[in-house]
Amino acid sequence: MPNPMGHSRAYRTRRFWNWFPLGLTYATFYMGRYNLNVSSSTIMDHFHLDKAQFGTIATAGFWTYALSVIVNGPLSDRIGGKKAILIGAVGTAALNLLIGLLFLGGWQTKIVVGMSLLFAVSQYFQSYGAMSIVKANAPWFHVKERGVFGGIFGVMISSGYLLALGVGGWILAHFAWYWVFLIPSAAIGIMAVVDAVLVKNTPAEAGFPNFDTEDATAHDADRDKPVDWHHLATRVFTNPIIITLAVAEFCTGFVRQGLMLWFVPFLKEVHHITPGTGLFNVASFGVTVGGIVGALLAGYMSDRLFQSRRPPVALLFYLAQIICLFILGQSAPVLAAYMIGITCIWIFGVHGMLTGTASMDFGGSKGAATVAGMLDGVQYLASGLTGFLLGHFLDKWGWGVWTWMLMPFSLIGALLMVRLWNETPMRARAPEPQQPAAA
Repeated sequence: MPNPMGHSRAYRTRRFWNWFPLGLTYATFYMGRYNLNVSSSTIMDHFHLDKAQFGTIATAGFWTYALSVIVNGPLSDRIGGKKAILIGAVGTAALNLLIGLLFLGGWQTKIVVGMSLLFAVSQYFQSYGAMSIVKANAPWFHVKERGVFGGIFGVMISSGYLLALGVGGWILAHFAWYWVFLIPSAAIGIMAVVDAVLVKNTPAEAGFPNFDTEDATAHDADRDKPVDWHHLATRVFTNPIIITLAVAEFCTGFVRQGLMLWFVPFLKEVHHITPGTGLFNVASFGVTVGGIVGALLAGYMSDRLFQSRRPPVALLFYLAQIICLFILGQSAPVLAAYMIGITCIWIFGVHGMLTGTASMDFGGSKGAATVAGMLDGVQYLASGLTGFLLGHFLDKWGWGVWTWMLMPFSLIGALLMVRLWNETPMRARAPEPQQPAAA
């Protein structure tokens, strides 16, 4: 299998029609996940919940997601990315529909327990999203192209935030609030049909020859066999590079969800900026623009400035997070609205670079979903702490501690990237040099 870095126009067009519908699907997944975030103040006000109670709902979902991706990663590697995204889409659409219909019907009792359960089940199906995209696209991209794919992956995520926060804010301003669950359900269902028609797991399934992607499993003799426990134990779960990336993504998860879960009530309570207003639109649209800029910038820097090394870019972005979080915590209303998006440049640049790109590099085409699931899983373990725990501290100490509690995790992530500064999949799999024979 040669490495055709000069892909034909036909190949690039067909590859577009593979990742683009997957990207749109993932964007609708976010619309059906972060609808909880955009409606947070509305739900807390409507049902008289404090931040710790609302955070409990979020934590139930985050931790279910974290455990699910660890299990569903190897499953997705076995069944393929296409089947995985369809399972996730159908389940997520059904759960959002159920939640919306229950609120439409006047549900009023045991909201914390009931929503924790329903949101948790929804997050189980959501967990198929990122790993299925990474799995389906790994055979289509050479390792030297994956910085660009990391940018694409970040654009997918950012488009999801536009749907979740921008469109979600518009829904809350013009319709009954439970429509923020019903409309995403329909969008996800439509994309499931599109994926069933267009998505292929490998170039060969679409009529093109497979090729050597030069990733961590590209030269394995059993690369075409389904992933098994021996591969996971020897090549994934004991790999010091992947373990270090996982710890870094734990830090990313705390910063990312610590910002995304609480910036809506922060803007409302501290700066009196509510969904549907001009400054809220600046913040929500800024999440999308910031995420796109960060993802594309990270991908470009990685491939063009650092020879396809991901850690140097992640290090710079972690340090930028610290600066922006400090400014956000001290800002006046207008600047605070803009700083949400500016901070997201550095947060989503790191997330796309590690989960979307490094997972393919070091997991290889064979184990891409497993590694993506592992990185995404530990990220959501940290995300769970931003729910009940961070909510508890915000209830107790107020918004003055918010960004200060996020910054140490950015610092830890930066220090971890120093350790991985020179790592690439080619270097990681290079054989040990032979010792010269004794004279």
